[in-house]
Amino acid sequence: MQVIERVSELPTVLDAERRAGRRVGLVPTMGALHPGHHALIQRAAAQCDVVAATVFVNPLQFGRGEDFAAYPRDLGADVTRAGRAGADIVFAPAAGDMFPPGHQTTVGAGRLGEMLEGASRPGHFDGVATVVAKLCALAGPSRVYFGEKDYQQLLIVRRLAVDLGFPVEVVACPTVRDLDGLAWSSRNHLLDPHERAAAPVLYRALRAGAASILAGELDPAEVGALVGDIAEAEPLVSLDYAAAVEAATLAVPEKLHGHTRILVAARLGATRLIDNVGVEVPA
Repeated sequence: MQVIERVSELPTVLDAERRAGRRVGLVPTMGALHPGHHALIQRAAAQCDVVAATVFVNPLQFGRGEDFAAYPRDLGADVTRAGRAGADIVFAPAAGDMFPPGHQTTVGAGRLGEMLEGASRPGHFDGVATVVAKLCALAGPSRVYFGEKDYQQLLIVRRLAVDLGFPVEVVACPTVRDLDGLAWSSRNHLLDPHERAAAPVLYRALRAGAASILAGELDPAEVGALVGDIAEAEPLVSLDYAAAVEAATLAVPEKLHGHTRILVAARLGATRLIDNVGVEVPA
């Protein structure tokens, strides 16, 4: 396991691997590695010859009043977990090295970054797009792995890679869930025991929405309302949004068709969670 902390070192190391004929996999994370991250690293290790996992809590994607200061940080534990999952390199730069004094250039996430999470967290996806663009530029030709749990982020990263011409292949990996259905997230540990017990309601609500579509409900407003009602029936849940949208664009159609995604966001106490499921609408 090699730990790289200087931004200038990563391109040199990965270029040497490619010159030796090795395929590079990149797994961007903000640390606090959990089984969802492990699955990303394992997928990368199965498909690539050398895997670099990044551990960087990106200040640009946190808005005012969000949990940047409280976000969990334990680099030693993350290095151990990444190595056990199959990573060869952990890239853990300091914020001042990634975004040195005088840094001004950012990347806009565009229309995809303005809806759903973007509407609730203005500027969040511009911060995501900026750090992912920098990581892709540093890593060079590679496969880059993202989980479907952050589905809107996945679409934005795919669009970014195409629009900016990065020589990367964006690989989507399925959401990893705990035994009760709760999607793994670095924020789950912030839930108190009562909130943690209540949190799987989000997945139950999403599954109910998917079942309603498969039973013939094609009105996106009705599906979103059903998901929201089930989530809000849990007293500890404060719903932000629940929506059924076109999977490729996040647009809300007049009638659901083809590849559909149902997304939900809610707070349990001070902790904000998101989740989603995909549904193929019957022809």
